Amino acid sequence: MLAYTPASVRSWSMLGSRGTFGMALLELAKSHDNIVALSGDLCKSSGLDRFSQNWPERFFNAGIAEQNMIGVAAGLASSGYIPFVTSFPNFLTLRAAEQVRLNLGYMQENIKLVGLASGLATGMFGATHHGIEELAMLRAISNITILSPADCTATVKMTQAACLHRGPVYLRLTGGMRTPVVYKDDFELTIGKAITLQEGDDIAIVATGSMVSVALAGAQRLAGEGIEAAVIDMHTIKPLDTATLAQHLDKKLIVTVEEHGVIGGLGSAVAEYLAECEHKPKQLRIGIPQGYPQAGDYGWLMEQCGLTVNQLVSRIQGAL
Repeated sequence: MLAYTPASVRSWSMLGSRGTFGMALLELAKSHDNIVALSGDLCKSSGLDRFSQNWPERFFNAGIAEQNMIGVAAGLASSGYIPFVTSFPNFLTLRAAEQVRLNLGYMQENIKLVGLASGLATGMFGATHHGIEELAMLRAISNITILSPADCTATVKMTQAACLHRGPVYLRLTGGMRTPVVYKDDFELTIGKAITLQEGDDIAIVATGSMVSVALAGAQRLAGEGIEAAVIDMHTIKPLDTATLAQHLDKKLIVTVEEHGVIGGLGSAVAEYLAECEHKPKQLRIGIPQGYPQAGDYGWLMEQCGLTVNQLVSRIQGAL
């Protein structure tokens, strides 16, 4: 597998999650000859250029026909292959919702869906491409494990974890190129077990995907204001690590932050758990508000949706 060195971590960060995913899958394919890759006419955007060149017989361009692509992947999976199926999240999940429900949820085929540029990373492509609702759909379907890496180092780890996990997986890739580094070295990853990145006695910030680095920066700012925040990387959205959440029920506030619509994603999953707890803190859910952001630069869109460090700190201070 790829080596976790300072040079490789910097290189992955520059590539972004999609390019890093492609490198990780290319490496995995060397030791797993049953790995195949499918793309909805997005080979380059999927980071699969090298994969398609090195393993042309194991790469399938299904064209802009995502429902059919899920069916093809199901046939490959039932024949013993491990298909990694890539496209922008709206096309991969919402357009192919019935096929995902049948082949992954009901039939539990060993398919790995990879949502490219989830959240707002498609920027200028606009609302048709912004992946801000797919978690709400996927969480409602049985038997699908949902992974959301915090950075490119985690993307490598989770691509490997998805390959080794028996059953349907959705790998949600967020952020653009030059992504902030959260994990500078190799680290232990267990599906369904969150990672506590720092402790804090006052509040707990539960973040996922691109927002983990924002949460860490926000916690540092809050410490300067006398507010000690624990930061949790909830890299597995489903199954949710409620055991880790249970350790923070004595906090003044639990904050969930995600690059997904505020309804149906991580915040909703945590709220569902807290609703059944007898004694629980107040929850602040931070995500993309209802509606459809305009097309624009990725950084500008994040600011418009209230997902910057300054806005996170301001919302937390207001809630306290």
